[in-house]
Amino acid sequence: MPLSATPDDRGERLDRFLARRLAGFSRSRIKNLIEDGAVTCDGVTVKTASMPVRAGAIYRIEIPPTMPATPQGQAIRFDILYEDADLIVLDKPAGLVVHPAPGNPDGTLVNALIAHCGDSLVGIGGERRPGIVHRLDKDTSGVMVAAKTEFAHHALSAAFAARDLDRAYTALCWGTPQPAEGTVEGAIGRDPRDRKRMAVVARGGKPALTHYRTERRFGMGAALLDCRLATGRTHQIRVHLAQLGHPLVGDPVYLRRRPAAAAHIPEPTRGRLLDFPRQALHAARLGFAHPRTGVALRFATPLPADFAALVSALESISSTHSYNTGL
Repeated sequence: MPLSATPDDRGERLDRFLARRLAGFSRSRIKNLIEDGAVTCDGVTVKTASMPVRAGAIYRIEIPPTMPATPQGQAIRFDILYEDADLIVLDKPAGLVVHPAPGNPDGTLVNALIAHCGDSLVGIGGERRPGIVHRLDKDTSGVMVAAKTEFAHHALSAAFAARDLDRAYTALCWGTPQPAEGTVEGAIGRDPRDRKRMAVVARGGKPALTHYRTERRFGMGAALLDCRLATGRTHQIRVHLAQLGHPLVGDPVYLRRRPAAAAHIPEPTRGRLLDFPRQALHAARLGFAHPRTGVALRFATPLPADFAALVSALESISSTHSYNTGL
């Protein structure tokens, strides 16, 4: 692919020049191609991304064919909310790991996307794989977006990094936060007493800010919250609500003992909440600007059946006014 440099291009970094002239390629991808020897200047291979462009020079870049993704495609069902040539928006079910990792080498959302998208998956970084720009924990359900092209991956990653989007979660927590609407702020890092957990830490963590609003109180026993992230740290909502004293119902990591608020919920609903096998957290809404068209996209999904059944049980008790309020 020949590219002729004009006088206006003189002195510009080579990687910037190529990224500007080649639509759909990020600067980091161009830099990797330069370092791999895929770029020539007047027939001579160049491997320095910062090399200044010469006016009148002819630059050629050999784009290697997209290689098969290391993860293999697997037919795994998920609900698609929107799809085009650049991206796919889906409703991730609880129990589905997003990315292959030790302990989960396959059977992941990445495997499912590779199988579903097939040849429409242009690829990221030279591999035919989806661009994962954000993640949900294995047992958190809800709206996710994944890139199908490098262009979309770069743009969506930048939007998530800048928090230039609308993202909201529905959470069912023990007890009723006071005030009913507020903000939890606290740097999040590895728990010094248990490296498998995250925690609000005094030093060494990353700044984290969560806004919450109580949507429904169920006596003094539980509350349904709308949570919005000003940052995106690992387990952020789970950690911040536990720090607030209102851990998520069913959280296997941050709910370590029977919550006192359980005493305010009568049986058998109390037992259903105590036995819920995963954190009651759902990525309910996601809005962002389409990376190519700029059109505002908004997606929302209802609570999954198991989560919705808990809320329904709590609402049934609320309608009979049989809560033990402790007053």
